[in-house]
Amino acid sequence: MLRRAKISIIGGGNVGASCAVWAAAKELGDIVVVDIPEMEGVVKGKMLDLSECGPVERFDARILGTCDYAEIAGSDVIVITAGLPRKPGMSRDDLIQTNVKIVKGVSENIRQHAPDSVVIVVSNPLDAMVYTAWKTTGFPTQRVVGQAGCLDVARYRTFIAWELGVSVEDVQALLLGGHGDDMVPLPRYTSVHGIPVAQLLSEAQIQACVDRAKVGGGEIVKMMGTSAYYAPASGVVQMVEAIVKDKKRILPCAAYCDQEFKVGGYFVGVPCLLGASGVEKVIQIKLDDQEQRLMAESVGHVKTLVDVVRTTFPDLA
Repeated sequence: MLRRAKISIIGGGNVGASCAVWAAAKELGDIVVVDIPEMEGVVKGKMLDLSECGPVERFDARILGTCDYAEIAGSDVIVITAGLPRKPGMSRDDLIQTNVKIVKGVSENIRQHAPDSVVIVVSNPLDAMVYTAWKTTGFPTQRVVGQAGCLDVARYRTFIAWELGVSVEDVQALLLGGHGDDMVPLPRYTSVHGIPVAQLLSEAQIQACVDRAKVGGGEIVKMMGTSAYYAPASGVVQMVEAIVKDKKRILPCAAYCDQEFKVGGYFVGVPCLLGASGVEKVIQIKLDDQEQRLMAESVGHVKTLVDVVRTTFPDLA
């Protein structure tokens, strides 16, 4: 009998609930959403509500809302969305003290109840939270990965498509570095159905799309008063699908790099081959001097955040 994949999502707020909706709609597997005891009724109600969409949206899945971590046992993939969202005037980095504690506690439960899972981290500041989850779980580096690049590239592709008036499906792009304002979109690796974007847009137009992608999260925070959730969840589920279906997709993710891109042992955004075992390979690409400089600056910021984690929480050093 074919076994259905099991996907657990930690945090039943806007991002977590949206992840559950996308995963159910794509019929990727059974879904468990875990939230804090104070939110038990809410998360159970949300997941019951989602379950009742099955006959209309034509998906079969066991969908459970709970506050009991024992329910994540046997998970193939676990998505960590738990943590405080951004508010207007805050950077992702402002969340670090509180969210390290939250992600650390979540990761301890994952280590206990789902020791064979692949973990995808969404909580901010992303690159430092992936490091926290890795250190706490003790999992191999290929089984801990961060979702950022899929979201950032989706924003970048959207803006390029709007500028050209073409389908978003025909825009392909790549992005490196940390998840923040110093991320590194790569216009040289951006194309529209194989046509280099530099042949279709001016340098100023391309740079405007790059700049908007860099601050894409902050733009939405200013509008809504809280962090985005539909697009982040969509990026997560793209990764989940690649893992549970062993698709071998090449996607931009926050993966552990040592010699790769001269990173030196940190989780940063790079092109990854995602399959059943998680990050099966980091794809090396050639960077010109300017791209390498920007990548080094972005990695430097990631290192600063991780140093804060190590200093504040010596057991994670």
